[in-house]
Amino acid sequence: MRLLTFAFLSAALLTAAPKTTPTQAVTYNKEVLPILQKNCQGCHRPGEAAPMSFLTYKETRPWAKAIRTAVLSKKMPPWFADPHVGKFTNDRSLSPADMETLVKWTDTGAIEGNPKDAPAPLAFINGWNIGKPDVIVEMPLEFQVPASGTIEYTYFVVPTGFTEDKWVQMAEARPGNRKVVHHVIAFVREPGSKWMRDAKPGEPFIPKKGGNEEGAHEFLVGYAPGSMPEMLKPGQAKLIKAGSDIMLQMHYTVNGNAEKDRTRVGFTFAKEPPTERVTTLAAGNSKFVIPPGAENHQVDSKITLQEDSTLIALLPHMHLRGKSFEYRVVYPTGETETLLNVPNYSFSWQ
Repeated sequence: MRLLTFAFLSAALLTAAPKTTPTQAVTYNKEVLPILQKNCQGCHRPGEAAPMSFLTYKETRPWAKAIRTAVLSKKMPPWFADPHVGKFTNDRSLSPADMETLVKWTDTGAIEGNPKDAPAPLAFINGWNIGKPDVIVEMPLEFQVPASGTIEYTYFVVPTGFTEDKWVQMAEARPGNRKVVHHVIAFVREPGSKWMRDAKPGEPFIPKKGGNEEGAHEFLVGYAPGSMPEMLKPGQAKLIKAGSDIMLQMHYTVNGNAEKDRTRVGFTFAKEPPTERVTTLAAGNSKFVIPPGAENHQVDSKITLQEDSTLIALLPHMHLRGKSFEYRVVYPTGETETLLNVPNYSFSWQ
């Protein structure tokens, strides 16, 4: 079986408007809606991350000028990778033609057009982007998020109850309250692991500094603003061994109001034994110190793969002080290659 690897690291430019020609006006139903369905509605619908819905003309029309600005500044759809480095299957950036269409729609009056021109609505599964999960695990109780202060990373133990090994092809972490959840990481803790051994199911747990925080555990799926669910190809899957626990690492940020959260994770199992096992590895560095007054300070971290692997995804992750991010691979020959470059990293979008 081949090993597929995810690499995980934890550690506004306005452009000129595309030229338009004084031809027939662009309409929402015929030209704009297909673009929104392909690039925007995954988030811009009720219950998802975006603050407004773009499912209908009535919902979208008040935001026409804002859409124009977001498109021209390339703020939306969120995609901050350097286009000159690498090609990615999940590239969210709009094509020049789609940008021109959206700008022209706004400039010509944001017309609705003939309803008969509209494509059929997309069929979304309410509450899940992976479809109806085979299994859902969730925090045993609601967590009370205070109105102010700093909340250390908080862990929750959720036993799976699995009596046999499970191969997961799709997984999705869904915050119960996106207003206060910055990120979620669902780890797999195998039977017998001493990692977080003091944590009790049903109780929030904050590990002591220098305590039993470390140990063998695997990143299963995560959530951060802008991230997408884990959706592997047929034949690929992640392993959850029988008797494992799901360990939820919750990063809460206060917003001035007392809030509640009860996050959950959904799994869809592989329909047949996989031919490739996928695992996510972390190359993190949490022990660096930024010198006082430094405008730019480079921080390095690395990980060495011990066997032939195929790298299928990259997830750069930093917090507020992170400015830019670059992945480089060093081959056994000593040659290096840049795989991903994020010149303007945004804490708000992962």
